Amino acid sequence: MIMYILLASAITLILAGVSFWLPHMNPNTEKLSPYECGFDPLGSARLPYSMRFFLVAILFLLFDLEIALLLPAPWATQLLFPLTSIFWAAVILILLTIGFIYEWLQGGLEWAE
Repeated sequence: MIMYILLASAITLILAGVSFWLPHMNPNTEKLSPYECGFDPLGSARLPYSMRFFLVAILFLLFDLEIALLLPAPWATQLLFPLTSIFWAAVILILLTIGFIYEWLQGGLEWAE
């Protein structure tokens, strides 16, 4: 066990040292310029983007978190009080559904105006 810990620590220190001394960063204009799929950049890389893309990204994050919160729900039936877990999962689903319907009715999901 001690030998394993010493070996793992030694490998970690060696790899950290190599990664510290190995790369030699030589910034030049080629490396500092924006990369656009192999083409020469035609303008500034810091252009504003449509708020529709931002809205879609935020909605994706919300519903992705919803799935992450609801994945353990089948195991909640094994708990001492499974009804409380099922209740809170239902509350989360209802709140997200109400928010989704509100966003839909407000026209936030319409791509064309």
